[in-house]
Amino acid sequence: MGAFDKIERSVENAVDNMFSRAFHSDLKPVELASGIKKSMDDRAASITRDRTVVPNDFLISLSSSDFSKIAEWGEDELISELIDVAKQHAQEQRYTFLGPITIRFSKDPNLTRGKISVRGTSKRGAVAPATTSDASAQNPILEIGADRYVLTGAVTTIGRGSSCDITVDDSGVSRKHLEIRITPGGVIAKDLDTTNGSFVEGHRISAATLLDGNTITIGRTKIMFWTSPEVQ
Repeated sequence: MGAFDKIERSVENAVDNMFSRAFHSDLKPVELASGIKKSMDDRAASITRDRTVVPNDFLISLSSSDFSKIAEWGEDELISELIDVAKQHAQEQRYTFLGPITIRFSKDPNLTRGKISVRGTSKRGAVAPATTSDASAQNPILEIGADRYVLTGAVTTIGRGSSCDITVDDSGVSRKHLEIRITPGGVIAKDLDTTNGSFVEGHRISAATLLDGNTITIGRTKIMFWTSPEVQ
């Protein structure tokens, strides 16, 4: 049972959002979710008519007494659910992230019980959660199972290791298996000298230029590659 069920360049602008409850009732995970959504809304920046960038890195500060609740709820599980909240809110509002969503917690001695501070910052990464289907040659989308990623950097690494930009849980995949590189001449998939190899449309490759709708296979993992929004 989850915690909710249990009760262009790195943008360095940040915001503190303060939330308090009149009667100091026990802190609930839904209040953390509301703080993240408000931080996104407050810091939404329109880059173009169709692109609004929001924070993807969140620091949630709590009082000492409220901070202890994080361990009770399960910190990893709570973070996972709050990330899902941020993704869903971005999809509903058609917001764009510049990088992966990260959430951290800290104690603030200046905060009293019943108050939280959410500091939201936009930080660029190699990939970001895809919140729309607006893929392009400059920002392709990779679909791996139920997860979709928009490539926001020039080079993206995929593999089993935690240092990769996209991590896959597949014993047939090397720790650092595949590189996706966006170039002026196209998007290149490059196998990183792996034992099991990388395949595009069933053909083993050392390097290949990807086309819209291609299927990449590494281990038992299939990756769909999109550059056209109409296909999805």
